[in-house]
Amino acid sequence: MGELDKILENSIKDGKPVSEDLLPLIYDELRSLAARKLPKGRREQTIQATALVHEAWLRLGGDDSRDWNDRAHFFRTAALAMRNILVDRARKKAAQKHGANAEHIQIDNLPVPAATQEERVLLVNDVLEQLEAEHPDRAQVVSLKFFGGLTNKEIAAMQGVTERTIDRHWAFAKARLYELICDERGD
Repeated sequence: MGELDKILENSIKDGKPVSEDLLPLIYDELRSLAARKLPKGRREQTIQATALVHEAWLRLGGDDSRDWNDRAHFFRTAALAMRNILVDRARKKAAQKHGANAEHIQIDNLPVPAATQEERVLLVNDVLEQLEAEHPDRAQVVSLKFFGGLTNKEIAAMQGVTERTIDRHWAFAKARLYELICDERGD
């Protein structure tokens, strides 16, 4: 049993909050996961891995108000918090970019630029919400991989299933998300 699991187990037994003991253990791992998920060297990137981890920690209840059942529970919640942060930032940036009092023009003959990072994050979030409604277990795999940066092996260990099961869930989810994205964009 790792040190993280011991802290979580002791907090459940003692009923005491764990954030003081937990943050030093998971900070580097969370920062590494965040860094892998953020594009490197992009002009449009508006958040750094360190800031993403700090904001996620605050949302996770870094004020001693949360108890974690186990490692899987913590990292599922951390992945969801990072997803929500990225989506919130993308929505805010998209709203600013598209202004409320913008002049309306005819766009039939205008060239269409490539989607920005924020637009891609919002599109992924929209179709992921649809997948969550249809297949929550597959959506959780996508969330843990895409927003949490976990491998199939790590996800399988957290969920107590085989890596092959996660491979199948991931393959299904990718195919379904592709269909949903095509439907969303009208392809």
